[in-house]
Amino acid sequence: MSMKKSTMEQREEALSRARNGQSFSNYPAIISGFMEKGIPEGEIRPRENVFTFAAWKAQGRSVKRGEHGVKVFTYVANKVEKEQADGSKKEVTLRRPLRTTVFHVSQTEERS
Repeated sequence: MSMKKSTMEQREEALSRARNGQSFSNYPAIISGFMEKGIPEGEIRPRENVFTFAAWKAQGRSVKRGEHGVKVFTYVANKVEKEQADGSKKEVTLRRPLRTTVFHVSQTEERS
């Protein structure tokens, strides 16, 4: 039986995934999406100043009301227990696709 993670744990996990992810496949979509919003290419740095809503919250920032981010696909690792042929259980990690939205630092503000 698993326990539900606290909101702060979820935010910290989102920030960790955003900073330490291994795929760079979303970079072209992120860069072109924010360039369409008028942000110069040189100011768009994924994993430095482009994060998800939850990752910004974990950094003490909030997305400004009315802002629209860039939608991207990513993969999230989930740990699950699988029953083996001999009846024992083994924890395995599965990756599932997830559609999420990222925001540029200029679309956020410090929380008070």
